[in-house]
Amino acid sequence: MFPTSEPSIPALASAYAGDVLTLAFLTPELASRIQFGWTITIHIIFAALSVGLAPFLVYVTVQEVRTGEKRYARLREFWTKVFAIGFVMGTVTGIPMGFMFGTNFAAFSTAAGEMIGGPLSFEAKMAFMLEAVALGVLLFGRERVSGKMYALSSVFVALGAWLSAFWILVVNSWMQTPRGYEVVMEGGVPIAKLTDPTAAFFNPRFPWMYVHMQNAAIISVTLVIAGIAAYFVWQNRDSDVWRTALRAAVVVLLVTSAFQAIHGDMYGRHVAETQPHKFAAMEAHYETGEADLHLIAIPTDLDAITDPRADNLYTISIPQLGSFLASGGDPTAEVTGLNDFEYESPPVAWVFWSFRIMVGLGFWFIGLGAWGTYRLWKGGLYDDERYLQALMLSSPLGFVALITGWYVTEIGRQPWIIQDVLTTADGVSPPLSSAEATFTLIAFVVGYVLLFGVFLYVLKRLIDEEAERHTVGIEEDDRPDSPGVIADD
Repeated sequence: MFPTSEPSIPALASAYAGDVLTLAFLTPELASRIQFGWTITIHIIFAALSVGLAPFLVYVTVQEVRTGEKRYARLREFWTKVFAIGFVMGTVTGIPMGFMFGTNFAAFSTAAGEMIGGPLSFEAKMAFMLEAVALGVLLFGRERVSGKMYALSSVFVALGAWLSAFWILVVNSWMQTPRGYEVVMEGGVPIAKLTDPTAAFFNPRFPWMYVHMQNAAIISVTLVIAGIAAYFVWQNRDSDVWRTALRAAVVVLLVTSAFQAIHGDMYGRHVAETQPHKFAAMEAHYETGEADLHLIAIPTDLDAITDPRADNLYTISIPQLGSFLASGGDPTAEVTGLNDFEYESPPVAWVFWSFRIMVGLGFWFIGLGAWGTYRLWKGGLYDDERYLQALMLSSPLGFVALITGWYVTEIGRQPWIIQDVLTTADGVSPPLSSAEATFTLIAFVVGYVLLFGVFLYVLKRLIDEEAERHTVGIEEDDRPDSPGVIADD
């Protein structure tokens, strides 16, 4: 047999298989970003459910204790169960995210550990434990504690949920506008050393992000409450229990959605000042100069979806309004385009279209709130078939707006994991391989789909159980009043 320089068939097959596997695996950075993004997409639904539902629980619980009316008891029982399921799911989907800081973003954790470690510990020890203990009283203590203590437990549940969001957003807002630190070298590794906790915790982004996020959570949950209430009112127009919930939800929706539009406008101006590349991505603004505001943008081809630009979109725009909003009043103000930044642009399509979905849904929510409030004022809220159906169909849309808004916030700051300090690529765990990152991504996608499916199944069961109690023409619960607990306890 003569030697040959041609590779053998097995060698060719092996090389080809290696190339296929290489193509099948994502880079560690991309896989880690998708994994964290997917995880938070599911987790944020449950986190927002806790934040948004907590004030409503306080309202119905206090009203139940104050008045002794069974309609408030029914609402409290149903929504406490929903809150509890969301709390469990939020815990299950949230815990792995803490481990991802070590498995997928170890370099980021090393650089910013001093900043992120404290607030995340406070969130677990201060907020989570308070919420968990108080929720136990709310679930099982109605016949075991006084009315005042029971009402107070609902307040503590709400306080825990809102404190949890406080500490999480302290960390995230610091990553957007880092303050109160200095970079020092430890063992040849740059570390963000915390020098001023007050400046770090209450950085310029925090108040904007906290108010906007909390209000978005309230809007999202209000739409769910309105949708479920509309379903039961649609079944039985005389349901005093769910007419009560529907009235409250409609008014809250109008107030909170209108406030979100006003606050969002001011928030956008702050973003333009502190993260101009994110603002440019929101408007697909590539060339420095005056910026129009695209009220409506319709893709004209596939490239327009994946790479939105002025010349491949059909737009209805207001000239110079982008400059006016970015500058706070000057329609001729110069807005820096994406082409003039020294670093890589974020994935513009994700930011551009997510922003438009969020804003478009926001105006729909204002319209729904105004429509319902008008019908309530005129006395025809419970008989308006179209409105009840619109609420039922719109019940999940608040979470769609919330998630797309979060995409604008997180994807829009790329390539930075800490703005102007550390890029996402440099924050990924150095030893992480493409195969490891890809396999764990697949596992998280499958696992979180199953978890979300379990949540939807349990929620449907709760609605079905309430529907069985919600017999047409029967509003009174046949169970005896809670012994030993009266309205003025």
